[in-house]
Amino acid sequence: MIFDWPETTHKLSTQLRDLRAGDGVADVMKAFAAMAQNATKPGVLDPKTKELMAVAIGVATRCDDCIAFHARAAINLGATHDELMETLGLAIYMGAGPSVMYASHAVQAFKQFADAKAAAE
Repeated sequence: MIFDWPETTHKLSTQLRDLRAGDGVADVMKAFAAMAQNATKPGVLDPKTKELMAVAIGVATRCDDCIAFHARAAINLGATHDELMETLGLAIYMGAGPSVMYASHAVQAFKQFADAKAAAE
């Protein structure tokens, strides 16, 4: 399966914006956003490491949308291909065979976001 990961995140961002504005869910989404900000802020672990962890969790839980957003964030925080590969090794170990398949999605997403960033610079 081939995805256009930058386009995926663009479309999802629109859908998530609509979700955040929805009656009955706006407060939940605000709380979720606050949780995300607190979870990813610098602490003992730096934000790049936390985003790589999120990619690994996205792979292990088979969440393409999570892979897309967190691969983009990892790229924007300076993650390297080698760091991604080591991260995916841990995801595969923790998630077994299905994680191997989703790890290939993460590689593709990472490459597309890296190429897009390089083209924009």
